[in-house]
Amino acid sequence: MNGFVYSVPTTVYFGSDEFRHLGEEVAGLGRTVLLCYGGGSIKRTGLYDRVMGQLAEQGLQVVELSGIEPNPRIGSVREGVRLCKEHDVDVVLAVGGGSTIDCAKFVCAGARSDRDPWDWFADKTIPITDALPLVTVLTLAATGSEMDDTGVISNPELQEKQGRGARVLLPKASFLDPENSYSVPPSQTAAGSADIIAHTLEVYLTTEDDLFFLDTFMEGLLRTVVRFAPVAMRDPTNYEARANLMWASSWAINGFADGGKRHGWSAHPMEHELSAFYDITHGLGLAILLPRWMRHCLDKDPATAGKLAQLAEQVFGVTDPALTEREKAEAGIDALAAFFTDELGLASTLGEIGIGDEHFERMAKKACDGKGGTIHGFVDLEPADVVAIFEACQ
Repeated sequence: MNGFVYSVPTTVYFGSDEFRHLGEEVAGLGRTVLLCYGGGSIKRTGLYDRVMGQLAEQGLQVVELSGIEPNPRIGSVREGVRLCKEHDVDVVLAVGGGSTIDCAKFVCAGARSDRDPWDWFADKTIPITDALPLVTVLTLAATGSEMDDTGVISNPELQEKQGRGARVLLPKASFLDPENSYSVPPSQTAAGSADIIAHTLEVYLTTEDDLFFLDTFMEGLLRTVVRFAPVAMRDPTNYEARANLMWASSWAINGFADGGKRHGWSAHPMEHELSAFYDITHGLGLAILLPRWMRHCLDKDPATAGKLAQLAEQVFGVTDPALTEREKAEAGIDALAAFFTDELGLASTLGEIGIGDEHFERMAKKACDGKGGTIHGFVDLEPADVVAIFEACQ
């Protein structure tokens, strides 16, 4: 394994008793606040009033950016930047799931720059060097944006969905109250859980030598989601289930598990194209792609069987000594696919959600760095590989 540096200086307030610190945390960063949120569910649940009460107690001025979309659009980022500059905003407060937080991150950066925010996605060599401070109140366990320095933004006009990261985008503080996720419907709980699994597998699945400790850490994350996602779907107000999913979401993608690995992610670039072209739920697209990607890797490179067999044994209990390593690997892939469809109730094919093959070639080229290059992941993928994976998802 390679050496690495790990530092995530986000202060996390976890649990239902810690929300009382929100106002003072925001006030310590500025006096004028841009409050970012989505379609209004925080008003129906009463969370909006609780947030505003905390801010009012500190005498803070509040400007609002509402209506942030799932798969957040660059238009919302631009509007947030405009509001920040018009009202001389000091701090941004994002209340919602990953889409709201991702949008808010680039609002923070745009407010401290004269660039159009899409420039950072169109040309990823342009550095992001400054940003307003960001505080988050999480309502959905999924993306891990509350404890990482990256975000993903869509540009519908260009049919683009791109991710970008920078240290200045790390939230200063994040409030993780599992009770704020009680109102999340089963379908979103399922998709969010698939996203957590995908974040973990993108790092776990490697042929490089790795720390045993990090492997067991990621296996524990995966077992946690497999155990508690169905519980949260059946019993939305089960605090233990919501708390486990929320904390797993943060730790799946805050960099702790990376351990100096050099390979890139594979399933996410492919799914970003599905979302860019069809505006589907990110976690749903990942749930459809993951088993086919894993099987493609196994077929293309037999050296992947060992890690896939380890996954099968440690997460899904495939321990029959009569099975070969490859058979264990295949059984683990089947178990993951069955978990997504049978336990989480997610669609198993692209056809089920109305996606045909008319854009596969174009999406595959864009997934491979936009120029038909190579995704350097668990197994290197060329555009033809990505097309084959898309076709297997049909």
